[in-house]
Amino acid sequence: MWKSFLEWLDTVLPPDDRGAAVDEHAVGVAAAVMLVEVLRAEPGVRAEERRVAVDALRAQFGLSGDELGQLMALAERTAETAIDYFTFSSRINAAFDDARKIQLIEHMWRVAYADGRIGGEENLVMRKFADLLYIHPGAYANAKMRAKAAAQAG
Repeated sequence: MWKSFLEWLDTVLPPDDRGAAVDEHAVGVAAAVMLVEVLRAEPGVRAEERRVAVDALRAQFGLSGDELGQLMALAERTAETAIDYFTFSSRINAAFDDARKIQLIEHMWRVAYADGRIGGEENLVMRKFADLLYIHPGAYANAKMRAKAAAQAG
């Protein structure tokens, strides 16, 4: 898993500039994998859901088109072989404050709502990530409502 990450990192940064960037990119990969897990919660990834996930990564990390494509491809490969969510949530917990974690949860809800409905598996994945990120139930509910309102508005 991390070998793929380091190979990807070599394409965007020279090896001597990796230091702090490794941590930053590892957090980006963790967030991307969490978004991809919402995509994978139900069979068949829809184009709109994928677009919302890419938009979320752009908003969270300010990446360009090529970087976003590479990150999504890496996240999809990583999600297929992941054995737990803790690996990814622990990176987010270490790097994000509560406000940024809630923002990520809201982005994840936006991905879930992108197809116009929420399935049971999506609810389960979201609840697991919210627990792993130590999101307060009230903040979780508010993020969900904001994402639902955004989906209905647009």
